[in-house]
Amino acid sequence: MAPMHPGDLWRLGVVGLRTRKLRAVLSALGIAIGIATMVVVAGIPASGRQAVADRLAALGSNLLRVQPQSTGDKTVPLPLESVAMAARIGPVTQVSAVANVHSVVRRSDLIDPYDGSGLTVLASRTDLLAAVNGRMRSGSFLTAAGSRFPTVVLGAEAAARLGYDRLPADGPAPQLSIGNRWFSVTGVLASVPLAPDLDQSVLVGWDAAGALLGFDGHPTVIYVRCREAALEQVRAVLPATVSPQLPGLVRVSRPSDALAAKRTADSAFSALLLGLAGVSLLVGGVGVANTMVISVLERRREIGLRRALGAPRGQIRLQFLTESIILSALGGGAGTVLGVAATLGYASWQGWPPVVPVWAAAAGLSGALLVGVVAGVYPAMRAARLTPTEALSAS
Repeated sequence: MAPMHPGDLWRLGVVGLRTRKLRAVLSALGIAIGIATMVVVAGIPASGRQAVADRLAALGSNLLRVQPQSTGDKTVPLPLESVAMAARIGPVTQVSAVANVHSVVRRSDLIDPYDGSGLTVLASRTDLLAAVNGRMRSGSFLTAAGSRFPTVVLGAEAAARLGYDRLPADGPAPQLSIGNRWFSVTGVLASVPLAPDLDQSVLVGWDAAGALLGFDGHPTVIYVRCREAALEQVRAVLPATVSPQLPGLVRVSRPSDALAAKRTADSAFSALLLGLAGVSLLVGGVGVANTMVISVLERRREIGLRRALGAPRGQIRLQFLTESIILSALGGGAGTVLGVAATLGYASWQGWPPVVPVWAAAAGLSGALLVGVVAGVYPAMRAARLTPTEALSAS
């Protein structure tokens, strides 16, 4: 007998499912639940893992501070080009800097010229906020254009001491005296946990500090962010990079304890993810196999009738293989969609970044197909080997 056309095989497989709609729906539902469970137990821990990683990253797990090392009463300044040199390191993603301009800030020129309220005046680069995860409480930060003019941004503690917790909504900007020059306050920072020294600082634009306060351009602190995987390597090369002539006089902070916590959390979540996904896939596979085996065994009389009408064993095998593929595809696809939707919904409810591993979705569909095919082929082959009379007499 000539081999069946693929279209005929498809229609024959669909007919087998349509004639037993309730059983097909329940079988596909069982597959879908197993696959959805696998996607969910992979997606929800992955979303939680990403949320933990984001929170730990906000603690500065990839932030390094570079400062000149004091030698007795003298501190050798960092080179003028040290910031640009640090930015050239491959794994480095962000670099910024501040510098002490050794000036006194006063709210009024009538105050003692030596009373700076314990505040530090720092020259700041415009990209400082991104490097230290800072944010504004009021007003705006230094801009490329504004940093050339006499404007300042106050740290949280500095603003409280000077009486400017928040800037007025209307009217002229407050004025501060720095180095016998008046500067306008354009913004107030929120507290910066990664750089607490900024809380007690008054930040002046890098260019304005050079033009108005005699700043020589040598940075005091360089903030370096890099890819976490290369953090130790970047830390090792930073001294020689920012100060090639005197690397021994450069101090680099050690990696944050948050990095160790993050790596521990990554390891724990990875083990949990693999364990849950493996158990769920096993349970789903057993459910698919059980469904397909029962499906084929219940239809042995149908197999016997087709064999009696002249259908060869190969067509019997192909018929049930096609049916198992269709059933598994329907269940696997529905389960994957259901699992993704449940993961996205739960992550949104928890306020986590939604993460659905691609491998989990792909494994859900391909796993359903593979397990369904394997489970459907064996009983079909076994039934196909029966003689028509034996199959028809099966109860």
